[in-house]
Amino acid sequence: MNAPAWIDAAWMASVAKIETTSQRIGATFPHASLNGRYQSQPAHWWTAGFWPGLLWLSYTETHSPELKELAETLEDQLDETVLSFFPLHHDVGFMWLLTAVARYRLFGQESARRRALLAATLLAGRFNPQGDFIRAWGTLPSQTNNAGWSIIDTMMNLSLLFWASQQTEDPRFGHIAIRHADTVLREFVRADGACHHIVSFDALTGERIEALAGQGFAPDSAWARGTAWALYGMANTYRHTKDPRYLAASQRIADFFLAALGDDPIPYWDLRLPSRQGMPRDTSAGCIAASGLIDLAQLVAGTSGSYYRDGALRILQAIVESSSSFADDEEGLVLHGTGHYPQKQNVDVALIYGDYFFLEALAKFRGQALDLW
Repeated sequence: MNAPAWIDAAWMASVAKIETTSQRIGATFPHASLNGRYQSQPAHWWTAGFWPGLLWLSYTETHSPELKELAETLEDQLDETVLSFFPLHHDVGFMWLLTAVARYRLFGQESARRRALLAATLLAGRFNPQGDFIRAWGTLPSQTNNAGWSIIDTMMNLSLLFWASQQTEDPRFGHIAIRHADTVLREFVRADGACHHIVSFDALTGERIEALAGQGFAPDSAWARGTAWALYGMANTYRHTKDPRYLAASQRIADFFLAALGDDPIPYWDLRLPSRQGMPRDTSAGCIAASGLIDLAQLVAGTSGSYYRDGALRILQAIVESSSSFADDEEGLVLHGTGHYPQKQNVDVALIYGDYFFLEALAKFRGQALDLW
């Protein structure tokens, strides 16, 4: 894939910065930036895989033994979350795809393969066969009964199940992924391409109860990051299954996302706000969508493919020009992310997952992607 010069420049600047920031961040799990410095979270936090993922992407350019050793150390630290069990959640795909699966792809490390297969088994264990969905989270601090909750983010984690089926030649992992994806098609993705964040089911009967706003503005709005998860996740599911329903869904979501942007390539935190005045952007949603759009462009022929590729480029160029940070006074690569606006958490900051999908999208245009999804 021919990349514009600004893609190459942003890639090289990002890799150089990661080499520098790795010396301070070290073997921790950064999440969001505060006053220019990434704050770390416990190893069980859902974003624990994105920093090692950034290290492995950078390693494809530098082949630095220091970055390799650091990524391996972080993978080792994730073992404690398996033994503690209760903090685990639906995002184990994010955690082990970008650590163990990445290392296995690069080096054929058998211990990494075993770790990823164990994580896939734990993810499969969250499947509710009555409702055909993967349960989100564990027990929440609010004491809300969320045993029947499922969320759009899980679409991205299905790739770990498809990988496990391929590795073990056991279709059960893939069966679970497909049944969950079908539930998302039916209950989350709306006719216009907008998506719910949370859908609540009766955990005993599997019957749908209601959609919940979650991190979006309202139950029937369009949380930008969730829309990006769905766009990308449906494209992934099509690549693994070749079922045209998933490709059609990814296209419908992508068309909605790009139409909602209009002439302004960086999304607001929700794509269906009653008013955008004073509302923050979410560059992380833009980076996720851009990476998904690149894949979608390769799956769709003709003018539609060109449309999605151009959309990805437009988003990335706007982020490079207005929201990237390659200087030393900010550890994040991409500014102006929004973590959880309804709870006013991590608003207008750099977010580690925004950084990861930014670099991943650049890598795809340069032909250096790790193809982890």
